[in-house]
Amino acid sequence: MKLHFSQRKEDQVHYLFIEGDLIGDEVGPRIAELVSDSAEEGIKTVVIDLEKVRYISSSGLGLLITLLTKMKNAGGELLLTAPSEHVKKLLLITKLNGIFKVFDSVNEVIISK
Repeated sequence: MKLHFSQRKEDQVHYLFIEGDLIGDEVGPRIAELVSDSAEEGIKTVVIDLEKVRYISSSGLGLLITLLTKMKNAGGELLLTAPSEHVKKLLLITKLNGIFKVFDSVNEVIISK
């Protein structure tokens, strides 16, 4: 399934809603560019909603790590929301669950802000 995304920015938070398979294809660099732009604008929190992501490849994981690094280097944070069971298992197996802050839903992030 081809990767699509939508976005919105509010209250210094940039939300990216990803849909499809996160395999680091041509959409990956576009997402990285958006996150870099947000960091340059002074946005301190980027939320990546994974609710509609069915599959993440190693390249997709690499993209998430790149995004996390960009935000940390800018003094911000990257949050992941609503990962599927498959994605949760992948984060656990790769031990990335200890690196990423993961929330059950976008609403949970909004409440915690």
